[in-house]
Amino acid sequence: MQLGMPTLVEHQTLEENIKLCKKLGLRFLELNMNFPEYQLDQLEKTERLMEAADPAGIYYTIHLDENLDIADFNRLVSDAYLETVRRTIEAAKKLICLRDKYGDPAQSLLLNMHLNHGVYITLPDQKVRMYERNFSTYFNFYRSFRKRCEEWIGDADLMIAIENTDRFQEYEKEVIEELLQSPKFGLTWDIGHSKAAGEKDAGFLMEHRAKLIHFHIHDAVEAPPRNHLALGDGEIDLYDRLRLAKACHARCVLETKTAAALQKSVRWLKQMGW
Repeated sequence: MQLGMPTLVEHQTLEENIKLCKKLGLRFLELNMNFPEYQLDQLEKTERLMEAADPAGIYYTIHLDENLDIADFNRLVSDAYLETVRRTIEAAKKLICLRDKYGDPAQSLLLNMHLNHGVYITLPDQKVRMYERNFSTYFNFYRSFRKRCEEWIGDADLMIAIENTDRFQEYEKEVIEELLQSPKFGLTWDIGHSKAAGEKDAGFLMEHRAKLIHFHIHDAVEAPPRNHLALGDGEIDLYDRLRLAKACHARCVLETKTAAALQKSVRWLKQMGW
């Protein structure tokens, strides 16, 4: 089971993150495109990325911007996000060689993404989500997105994994079902988000267990909701989730958000025989 870490807000350089990744004995670094350091223009400097990772013996996965919204009704906005995905795919293709050297060639390199819930309109007695209201338009955007990603990825060993966050909306599940018809799409189970949301996504994720290719591993508590805790500091049955990740032959990011919590989590894994 391949274990990695996210880029940390306390480390403002790629080199600092790589140094910690190597020190902890982790295999890969998930570059987060929400950070200014890992915007598209920086990810496209693939020679620099490879030169930094090679001596440390690690590779990269990529977390797409959480604001990504390819179904935005403003086509100028959605086109910009689509172009971001296209160019990120092109950059990621050039990084597959690092996975081949330091990772598991049986695990596709991946881009992780969230589904954007979109805007909602607040009425006196309810909230109306515009993507649900205009579901046909929303669904067709994602159907087109699936086809475009298949074309952009081509025969490269690259996949896009859809991550659960605060809870999949029912209309989003229909879109995910459509995306999962493609061999280029899979699922990320963020076990901390899942716990903090009362495990509302667990049933859906287990129904699609065959598509689980990536896990975000961190501890959490349900009430009051808290996640991104060091392993052992929350309420999750971590043994169960790690066994599942291993059975799915999935890659796992230890998604605690500080160096101290990462170090504690690695110690916990070692103590528990993982």
